[in-house]
Amino acid sequence: MNTRSQTRKKKNRDKLSELPDCVLLHILSFLRTTTAVQSCILSTRWKHLWKHLTTLTFCSSYFKHLKSFTGFVSQVLSLRDASTPLHVLDFKRKGILEPHVLNRILKYALSHNVQQLQINIESYVEHFPPCFGSCQTLTSLNLSVGHTNGRWGTLYPNYLNFPALTNLSLHHFTFCGSDEDGSFEPFSKFKRLNSLIIDHCKLLDAQKLCISSPTLVNLTIKSSYYTRHEIELSNTPSLSTFDFEGTPVHKLSRSNTNLSSIKHVNIHVDMWLILNDTPLVLLNWLVELSNIESLTVSLTTLQVLSNVPDLLKLEFSSLYNLKSFKVKAHKHNPPILSDEIVNFLLQNAPSAERTISYIN
Repeated sequence: MNTRSQTRKKKNRDKLSELPDCVLLHILSFLRTTTAVQSCILSTRWKHLWKHLTTLTFCSSYFKHLKSFTGFVSQVLSLRDASTPLHVLDFKRKGILEPHVLNRILKYALSHNVQQLQINIESYVEHFPPCFGSCQTLTSLNLSVGHTNGRWGTLYPNYLNFPALTNLSLHHFTFCGSDEDGSFEPFSKFKRLNSLIIDHCKLLDAQKLCISSPTLVNLTIKSSYYTRHEIELSNTPSLSTFDFEGTPVHKLSRSNTNLSSIKHVNIHVDMWLILNDTPLVLLNWLVELSNIESLTVSLTTLQVLSNVPDLLKLEFSSLYNLKSFKVKAHKHNPPILSDEIVNFLLQNAPSAERTISYIN
């Protein structure tokens, strides 16, 4: 073979296919599962490679019809190598989802030692199937369901048993149940919980949502006026960051602990859902969160706070340890800050750094 032929042969080599399986599978894991499966037509080298994927991403937006989407999901789960562990499963469905499809997805994920599970269904689901109960390997769980007129929030499955869970995110769920004292405590079973997001969740048959977790570090709550109830932080000695977005109508209380562990607070109030008692609730939060070191607020938060009757005449014994005060404002809506409101908040920490952060 002459030199020219050897050079041409080197140029035509499929260098990508020569990579080890682990490298190719890592590359495929960044693609949608539909695209990863299509790689089987490249060559015999790729024909069965996708069956060993440890990450599966299903999104109905890339299918014209529900039947073709559910058919694809079913085929992938049937043909995938059963001995390969499943690290990540991300399932997104816009519109109605047949219960048996959700049942199969969850059953498959939990039986294959899934570590990260994300289920996003933009339609009403009455409840999750009984198979969704226990998994020793699950560390991250993100559940988001839709709601329709007259039916708001899928019932939260109280029977969940995930001992390794560290990150939990719940969207549009309804907590149902009550202890003798009128409280409901849904998270105490998760002994390793580090991060918790509660997004527009409703509480039934109880007046108090109790959050108890000695390992919890980050808490995010997104809420509206129709989710009015008390939030009690019980046994949360590691809680460091508290983020809130929505309408502050909840009484923030503590039981068998104090809130001194919380160092970083971010509050964004929705201006269009303000109730008469919202300004006072917001002020009481800042009184309760007295030991924080950094406070980030939206411009609307300051505007709501300014509606507290005779605010500047009140005694404010809080925020002594504040080191950083940041206001977030839209880039196209320059903030008009009231020095009186800012000075009121920083009266006990005059040396705190003041900054304005612009967002699009």
